[in-house]
Amino acid sequence: MDVENHGPPERRRAVGDEEAAMRKTGKNITKARAAVEKRPYLLQDAVPLLQKVKYAKFDETVEVTLRLGVDPKHADQMVRGTVVLPHGLGKSKKVLVVTSGEKVKEAEQAGADFVGGEETVERIQKENWTDFDALIATPDMMKSVGRLGKILGPKGLMPNPKTGTVTFDVAKAVQEIKAGKVEFRTDKTALVHVPVGKMSFAPEKLIENASTVITSVIKAKPVAAKGKYMKGVTLSSTMGPGIAIDVSPLEAAAKA
Repeated sequence: MDVENHGPPERRRAVGDEEAAMRKTGKNITKARAAVEKRPYLLQDAVPLLQKVKYAKFDETVEVTLRLGVDPKHADQMVRGTVVLPHGLGKSKKVLVVTSGEKVKEAEQAGADFVGGEETVERIQKENWTDFDALIATPDMMKSVGRLGKILGPKGLMPNPKTGTVTFDVAKAVQEIKAGKVEFRTDKTALVHVPVGKMSFAPEKLIENASTVITSVIKAKPVAAKGKYMKGVTLSSTMGPGIAIDVSPLEAAAKA
């Protein structure tokens, strides 16, 4: 017996609506994928195509995924860095600054959303509070912030000198993050995922943001990496298909 067809009428309609929505979504993604040829596209062609096949009813995030020829198990082959996107991400990140003394006022004037010292560290510890997108800490506070590794680490919120989030120049750090600074780093499978904006962006803005990210990763190639470094690059959106990218023009420009 089909249990879902029994019970109150409103329940039967809800189940039917869910199934219809799933069928529609399946057809939409199939149609979108069919519009993408199985070949690498130049960025200036891929971005308009991704926007053309959009079917989601919300403003999707556009992301670049890079598959690198490195072995992340070796520290000297880790790829990590930051880049300020020319056109930002389409939303302002909430920034927390953990500091003390005169740097508190500096952080507030720079536009930090939250500023605090030991009491903020305790709040994160006791309440598991992470209602922010980035955390900047001055070096003198890192002894305290270091205790938050288990909470901040899994969320990618732990400040690090290599990404400019452990610094006494808190004003510059806050302003860069607010302007669209993003971090990139290889995961365990040698992939790098970086957001480059929203689907509603003008094509030229997404193209420039994506080009900036890809070029930055190319320039971050570790000396220890051997063989082909850029093994594959894909442009995609939250719900849309993946489009293979031809990065040879960017590789050539980076070497020039």
